[in-house]
Amino acid sequence: MEESIFTKIINETIPSHKIFEDDRTFAFLDIHPVQPGHTLVVPKRQINRLEELTAEDYRALMNTVRLVMHRVVAVLGQEYRACLKAEGFDVPHAHVHVIPCRTAADFWAKQRLDTEPDHEQLVAMARQLAF
Repeated sequence: MEESIFTKIINETIPSHKIFEDDRTFAFLDIHPVQPGHTLVVPKRQINRLEELTAEDYRALMNTVRLVMHRVVAVLGQEYRACLKAEGFDVPHAHVHVIPCRTAADFWAKQRLDTEPDHEQLVAMARQLAF
């Protein structure tokens, strides 16, 4: 299987704005965030679909998702909810989006993939959210 972009990020062949890492999972900021603080949580082992994860990898992934959710709310404020999306179509590597939201419209906002990432803003956010 060809390495996914997420595997390349985990292996540090592509840079990222890392938030958290343990032996099974990796969390980093989405470079095209729906909202500031939009984080991707992935298993380190490349598996195409969430339902294909082993029970251990699924538990580890969701434990990290929970940690990131709590961190997002603690850092950004109680007016935010940490919303989740797990659609898995764009990258062949299981992943969960943690999106800070104040309203449902925040969650449903579209990613702007046609713009250059604002790495200065991402660095600042990563510093705030990093464990």
